[in-house]
Amino acid sequence: MTAINCSKFFSEDVFTIKTMRNYLSVNAYDSLMETIRHRTSLDPRIADEVAEAMKTWAIEKDATHFTHWFQPLTGATAEKHDAFIDPDREGGCVMHFSGKELIQGEPDASSFPSGGLRTTFEARGYTAWDPTSPAFIKRGAKGSTLCIPTVFCSYSGEALDEKAPLLRSMDVLSKQVCRLAKLFGMDVDGGKRTYPTLGPEQEYFLIDKQFYESRLDLMQTGRTLFGRQPAKHQQMEDHYFGAIKPRIMAFMEDLDRELWRLGIPSKTRHNEVCPAQFEIAPVFEELSIAVDHNMLAMEVLRNVADEHGLVCLLHEKPFAGVNGSGKHNNWSIVDPTGRNWLTPGDNPHANAEFLTMICILMKAVDTNAALLRAAVASAGNDHRLGANEAPPAIISIFLGDQLYDVIEQLEKGKAKSSKNGGVIKIGVTSLPQFPRDATDRNRTSPFAFTGNKFEFRAVGSSQNCSAANTVLNTIAADAIADVCDELEAAIKAKKNFNETLQSILQRIVKKHKRILFNGDNYTAQWRAEAARRGLPNIMTTPEALKAFAAPATIRLFEKHGVLTKRELESRYNALFENYEKTIILEANCSVTIARTMIVSAALTYQLELASTIANTAKMLKAVKQTESKDLLRNVTEQIEATLKGCKSVELTVKAGHPDKILSAMSKLRTAVDELEALLPRDTWPLATYAEMMFII
Repeated sequence: MTAINCSKFFSEDVFTIKTMRNYLSVNAYDSLMETIRHRTSLDPRIADEVAEAMKTWAIEKDATHFTHWFQPLTGATAEKHDAFIDPDREGGCVMHFSGKELIQGEPDASSFPSGGLRTTFEARGYTAWDPTSPAFIKRGAKGSTLCIPTVFCSYSGEALDEKAPLLRSMDVLSKQVCRLAKLFGMDVDGGKRTYPTLGPEQEYFLIDKQFYESRLDLMQTGRTLFGRQPAKHQQMEDHYFGAIKPRIMAFMEDLDRELWRLGIPSKTRHNEVCPAQFEIAPVFEELSIAVDHNMLAMEVLRNVADEHGLVCLLHEKPFAGVNGSGKHNNWSIVDPTGRNWLTPGDNPHANAEFLTMICILMKAVDTNAALLRAAVASAGNDHRLGANEAPPAIISIFLGDQLYDVIEQLEKGKAKSSKNGGVIKIGVTSLPQFPRDATDRNRTSPFAFTGNKFEFRAVGSSQNCSAANTVLNTIAADAIADVCDELEAAIKAKKNFNETLQSILQRIVKKHKRILFNGDNYTAQWRAEAARRGLPNIMTTPEALKAFAAPATIRLFEKHGVLTKRELESRYNALFENYEKTIILEANCSVTIARTMIVSAALTYQLELASTIANTAKMLKAVKQTESKDLLRNVTEQIEATLKGCKSVELTVKAGHPDKILSAMSKLRTAVDELEALLPRDTWPLATYAEMMFII
C-alpha cells in the first residue's frame, strides 16, 4: 500500500506566499510581503495586480465567484458571492476582478447584530481585505469560490465584527512587547514586530444523522433539552484515547484532507472522554490566522460529517450529565527575535524575560478576571463551566508546583533554588534559571501554564475565540505597559535596571498572588477559598457580560485603541440579546416537544396500560396488580407534571426573566426524563442518549 504524500495537497486551495511568487511581479510581491510581515499599509498601486493574480489562480481552481469572508457578531462567518463575469456587450462575457473589489466590499450591515451601533435603516457596511490572512478556495459540487478574509465595519468605521478588534489588540500587544524587549536589550529597530500564537484545540460530538433528525431540540438549539442518562456513559473511562471506530476513522481521514487543503495544520485527532466525543488539535500559528482557521475548521467539521451520514455537534453541552466541549485556547507570545517568551530560558537573561512575563500575566489576569469570564460568556457555556472536566467560572492561574515555588521565593526576594534540584544561575537579575517542562497539567484550571504557553480552557466549543484573545492580548499589553512605564522611569533616573525589575516583580507577586491556585478547581473548598481571596465567581452570562460595560473596561480598551465605548456597549447589547433569544428559543422548543411528542406518546401508553389493567382485573379478579397500578399512577403523575411544566415555562417566557425560564425548563425536563424511564422504547418518540452516544 502506497503512503499518501500529504505535502502534495497541503495548502492546495490557499493563495499562499509560495503561490504568490508564481503570479505576481517582483515589485508587487515584495510590497505585499512587506504588508504581511510588518503589518504596513497596503500600497494601493499593486491592488489591481494582486486582484488579477488571485482571479487567475482561482479560475484555475474552477472558481466562478468571489466573496469577502468575514466574522460578524453572530458567532459564525458570513459571505456574499459575486461572479467574476461581466458582459462584454457582444453577447459574451469577460472574467473580471479589480483591485477595488479585492480591497473593499459592501454587504448590507442592517441585518447583522450590532447591539444598537447601527439602526435598521442604516444599511451600509464595509468589508475590508485583511492581507495578513491568505485567501482560499471553497469547493462546491460543480464549482469553487474564492474566499477573501476581511474585517467588517460600519459606514463610520466602527467594528461590526470579531476580527477588527482582534487585529487591533495584536498590534497593541506587539507594540508593548517590543517596548519591553528593548528594555531587555533586544534589537527592535527596522520594523520588527512581535505576535501572539494560538493553537485552539477543538472538541466536538458526532452522532448518526437519523438520530439528529428525530430530535427537534438538537436541530433547533444544538443541545438536548430532554434525555435520561443511560446506564453506561463515560464513567468506565474507556473511550478517551481509545481505538477509533472505522466509521469515525473514515470521517477523520477525510476531515484531515479537507483541512490540509485549506492550509489548516490539523495535527492531532483522538477520542475524547465522553462516548461520541472527539478532538482535533492544530499546530500553533500566528493568532489571527489561527482564529480564521478555527472558524473554517468548524464549517469543515459539519460538512464532512454530513458526507458520512453523521452530524457534528459543536454546542458546549449537547448532552447533560457528561462532558461538554470546549476550545482550549493555547496562547503564547513570540518576541522580536522569534523566541517564544513563555519558554523558560537557557540562560539567566532569557530566564528573567520568562519570569517577567509570568508575573505580568499574573497581574493582567487577576486585575481583569471578570473581563476574561465575560469573554467566554454564552448560554451554552453556562451549562458547561464547572462540570465534567470543564474549568469553573472562577478564573485562576495554575503554574505547577515548581514554578509556584519559584514565585514564592521571588516574593521573598531570594529566588535561589528549585524543587527539582540543581544550582540556580544568578546573572542579569537574581531570578533563577528555570527548567523546561517543569509543570504537570491541571485539567480543572481555567488558565493553566503548560510548559511554553497558557491554556485558557474556558472558551466554549462553538465560540469564535476572537473575543477571548482580544481580551487576553489587551490585558497583557496593558500590564506590560505598566511595567515598562516604571522601568523607563527608573532608567531615566539612572537607577539600577535589575534592582528595579526585581522590585517591580516582587510587588506584583505580593499583590496578585491570590490568582494562583494549583489544586482541584472543582471542590467546594476551592470555591470557599476563592471567595475568601476576593476572586469573582460569576455563574451566569447576564452577570458576566456586565464587565464589558464597566468603566474600567471602557478605560482599558479606549486607552489602547482596541474598542471604543460605543463598540463595547454594542457588544454587550448584542451578546445579551443573543443570550435572551437563545433561552427563549430553547424554552419554546421544549414546550413544543413536550406537548406534541412526549405527552402524546405518554397518553397513548397510559390508555394502553389502563386498558390492560382493567381487562386483567376482569379476568383475574384475585390478582391485586399493585405494581401495575403504581406504574399507571407514576405515568399519570408525570404526564400531569409535564403539562404543568409546559404552562410554567410559557408563563416565565411571557414574564421575560431568563433565570426563571431556566428553572422552569429544568423542572419540565425532570418530568419528561422520568417519563422516558417509564415508557416502552418503541413508544418513546425521541432518540435516546444511549443510541446517540454509542450507535455511530
